[in-house]
Amino acid sequence: MTSLNRRTLLAGSAAAGVVALAGPSRAEDTPGVTATEIKIGCTTSLSGPVSALGTIAKCSDAYFRMINDQGDIAGRKINFIYYDDAFNPAKTVEQTRKLIESDDVAFLFSMLGTAPNSAVVKYVNSKKVPHLFLSVNGDKWGDYRNYPWTMGFAPSSRTEAQIFAKYALSQKPDAKFALLYQNDDLGKDFVNGLRDVLGPRYDSMVKAVSYEVTDPTIDSQVVALRASNADVLISGVTAKFAAQSIRKVFELDWKPMHFVTSGAASVASTIMPVGPERAVGVITSVYIKDPSDPAWAEDPATKDYLKFMAKYYSEGNPKEFLNAYGYTVTSVLRVLLEQCKGNFSRDSIMREANNLRNVEVPTLLPGVRVNTSPTNHHPLRQMQLQRWDGKGYVRFGNIIEGADL
Repeated sequence: MTSLNRRTLLAGSAAAGVVALAGPSRAEDTPGVTATEIKIGCTTSLSGPVSALGTIAKCSDAYFRMINDQGDIAGRKINFIYYDDAFNPAKTVEQTRKLIESDDVAFLFSMLGTAPNSAVVKYVNSKKVPHLFLSVNGDKWGDYRNYPWTMGFAPSSRTEAQIFAKYALSQKPDAKFALLYQNDDLGKDFVNGLRDVLGPRYDSMVKAVSYEVTDPTIDSQVVALRASNADVLISGVTAKFAAQSIRKVFELDWKPMHFVTSGAASVASTIMPVGPERAVGVITSVYIKDPSDPAWAEDPATKDYLKFMAKYYSEGNPKEFLNAYGYTVTSVLRVLLEQCKGNFSRDSIMREANNLRNVEVPTLLPGVRVNTSPTNHHPLRQMQLQRWDGKGYVRFGNIIEGADL
C-alpha cells in the first residue's frame, strides 16, 4: 500500500551539536540528532515505473514542514532527507547506505516498496537503525523475530484476506471460496490469510488459481474459478489484473461475492477503465478517511487535511488517497516522536515504536487504532468494508479486525 519528500539540510557535527538527553548519553548514541534538529531518511520512487507513489514522501515532507512551523518536536526541527531510487533495489542499497553512513540520519521512515526494502532490510537491522512504517503491504514486514528494527504500517494483504474471509463467513457460513492470486509474496499473503481463518477446512472450501505477473491476461484463470461454482471470489491481485477479473466476471454473468484488495480497487485506475457499471457489487476495504468520499465533506479532520494540502502541498492532489495515506502515517510518527520525550537515541525511538497503544489520529476511520509491541510489528489490523454501487464506494458494517494469530 506509499508519497512524501524534500529538503536536505546539513547537520553540524554530532559531537558539537548533541543536546543532553534524559539520563546519561553520548554523541555516538544519538546519530542524526543535535540540539536543534532530527534527521530522518527515506528512499522512494520519484522516477521509474511507480513514480506516482512518490507523492507519499512529498506529502510527508510537507507535513514535517508544518510541524516545524508549529514549533518542532522537543525543541528540534525535522530535517527530512529523501532520495529517488526509481524503484530499483540496487539504487535503494546505494541511497540507504548514503542516508545512514553519510547523512547520518537518526532513522528511516516510510521507505517505498517490497523489493527495495527487501534489498536493505538485513543491512539496516545489522546497523540497528529503526526502519519504520514502511510503505508496503506484505505480511513479512511484521517479522519482529528476524527484523526487530523493521515495521510496516498499513494492514497487510494477509490481514485483508482474513477480514474478507471473516465477513464472507458471517454472511454464508458454508461458503465456497475461489481465490485468484499473484504468484509472489502479495498473492501468497492471500493464501495464508484464508488458511488462517479456515484452518483445516481450507482444502475443501477453496479453489485457488495463480497467475504470473508477466501473464497478458487472467481470463482462463477466472473461467476455471467460475467452474468451481464458488459463492465468494477473492482477487488478490494488482490493479491491471483486478480490472481484468472484474470485466471477466461480468462477461461470464457470474455473481459471486467479489472481494478486491484495497491496493487494486482504485476508482481511477481500476473501476473507471473497466466500466463502473461492470464493477457494481465489488467489495474492498478501507482504513483511512477517503478525501474523495462525499461522506467526509464536513468532517473536521478531512477539512484540516484539505487546508494542510492547500498550504503545504498545493502541487499535490488533495483527493488522491496516497496523499491522505502520507498525511496519516506521518501523523502517527509525530505521536511516536512525542512519546520519546526528548530522548531520540535509536534505542529510544525503537522502544517507542514498540509502545504505541490504541493510538487514534483524526484521518483514520473511527474505531481504527494503531497498536504495536515488541512482538507486534503490524500497527494496523482493522479495516471497514465498502461496496461499489455504480457511482462510488459505500462503506458498510462495523470495523473488522484480522485474525488473532
